[in-house]
Amino acid sequence: MVNLADKAFSGVLWAKRGPLLVLRDAELLEAGREPQRVDGEIVVERSQVEFIQVLAGGGG
Repeated sequence: MVNLADKAFSGVLWAKRGPLLVLRDAELLEAGREPQRVDGEIVVERSQVEFIQVLAGGGG
């Protein structure tokens, strides 16, 4: 999960390209709204990221 000042994205960190992070299979998470599925890739500038949270995977 990549957290920005006003929103967060939950997804797979696909690539790190210089100052950019690329997420795939992402959902947009905003306060007061249902998660919104995002088509394609999300590109986020690292300088805009407040923190990154690694979520435990399921499975057994």
